[in-house]
Amino acid sequence: MIPSDPITLVLSIILCLFFVLLFFGRKKNTYNLPPGPRPLPIIGNLHILDMKRPYLTMHELSKKYGPVYTLQLGVEKVVVICGYEAVRDALVNHADEFSGRPKVAMFDEMYKGHGIIMASSDNWREMRRFTLSTLRDFGMGKEAIENKISEESDFLVQKFRSYKGEPFNNIMNINSAVANIIISILLSKRFDYEDPTLLKLLKMSNENFHLTGSPMAMLYNTYPSVMRWFTSVTEKVLRNQDVVHAFIQENFIKQREQLDGNDQRNLIDSFLVKQREEKPNPKLYFTNENLTVLVADLFDAGMETSSTTLRWGFLLMMKYPEIQKKVQSEIDKVIGSNAPQVIHRREMPYTDAVIHEIQRFGNILPTSVTHATIQDVNFRGYLLPKGIQVIPLLTSVLYDKNHFVKADEFYPEHFLDSSGNFVRKEAFMPFSAGKRSCAGENLAKIELFMFFTRLLQNFTFKAPPGATLDLTPAVGYTASPMPYKMCAVPRV
Repeated sequence: MIPSDPITLVLSIILCLFFVLLFFGRKKNTYNLPPGPRPLPIIGNLHILDMKRPYLTMHELSKKYGPVYTLQLGVEKVVVICGYEAVRDALVNHADEFSGRPKVAMFDEMYKGHGIIMASSDNWREMRRFTLSTLRDFGMGKEAIENKISEESDFLVQKFRSYKGEPFNNIMNINSAVANIIISILLSKRFDYEDPTLLKLLKMSNENFHLTGSPMAMLYNTYPSVMRWFTSVTEKVLRNQDVVHAFIQENFIKQREQLDGNDQRNLIDSFLVKQREEKPNPKLYFTNENLTVLVADLFDAGMETSSTTLRWGFLLMMKYPEIQKKVQSEIDKVIGSNAPQVIHRREMPYTDAVIHEIQRFGNILPTSVTHATIQDVNFRGYLLPKGIQVIPLLTSVLYDKNHFVKADEFYPEHFLDSSGNFVRKEAFMPFSAGKRSCAGENLAKIELFMFFTRLLQNFTFKAPPGATLDLTPAVGYTASPMPYKMCAVPRV
């Protein structure tokens, strides 16, 4: 019977077309995702995750589901890759296929595809090429940057001496010292540790690292359209980011006015010269937006990873004073009272092993920065679709018991042979690997060696009387130590 009412007729036709399209137009799902825990409707596997430290749950799940498994966050499927062999297979052997970045609500709002960390496709390739080239030009791996770090180490020693062996929280001092190194490359300047501008920038950056790794941030990224009504976490992150961006823009506007293409003083000058050269090109990469986010990316990454590693280092030296004594003995033997230089590292296998073990045990970036496939990928017997989010779980690499015999302990001997010689470990992957590995890796290695040795040369680090040294990581995008106080006792 045909409906007489025209509206009912139209609705009936639309409904019929819908079912026809649903039945005949539905594509067969040809993808073969790896197995994983059974998801619940709407929430997926969120109910089984440790929301404060999800990487712990992800690592545990690999014991049941193997090195490649599927996790569902809300309605989105995520592929988790665990263990050295599988992670290296993805990031090195399939480097191109896994080189994308996923659509993540909070990061999309923060970065809008600009910069280097969360950018994708041609924009990312252009920014990474420029960044690596410019960091080399301005001293990364050269004597000039080594001299800057040596000078900054002396400032930090003076600051620690000012506490006269009394307890203090080291976070802002170490943040400031490490930040000054990357700032010298970006802006050709240095800030005093009490400078209100620097302290404000560091406060905004530290807060954002905490907020973007919080349980509320995970819920927001899973249900952005709903959670924006229930949490202000993204608003806080964006407000903090605006402060940093305003500072950067103020500086590059000043530098543009004084720009001399034949005398490039820092990375911003180099970018502005590229911007001039690119002007006739309709497809622009060297834009003000890219410059702002790129400088913020390098400031945040250049400060956070090295300073957090150093804070883990001093905490671990207090926890294991016998290891601290052995490091100091080697420093005294090889360096004496001279200023540490990178060349000394070759003669200091134990200190080198301790620094590597601090990085491994500290596990600064436990989930890495999430990746995405840029095309359909056949990987270890599974067919992964283009655009799926992929988590190369660095925790599972750095704590891989097939490569580190006492993975759950702080054990510098992981990097020493029976004769006490330093041994490189292929599973040592704190900077990730492949095309998305950390652009500042070489700079970070120099910073860690020079700051660590200079401070242990001058001080013995001790816990305040009655203090408990907690090795539980804090909640955040990076796994930093819980806030602690320490005593820097001058060495005689």
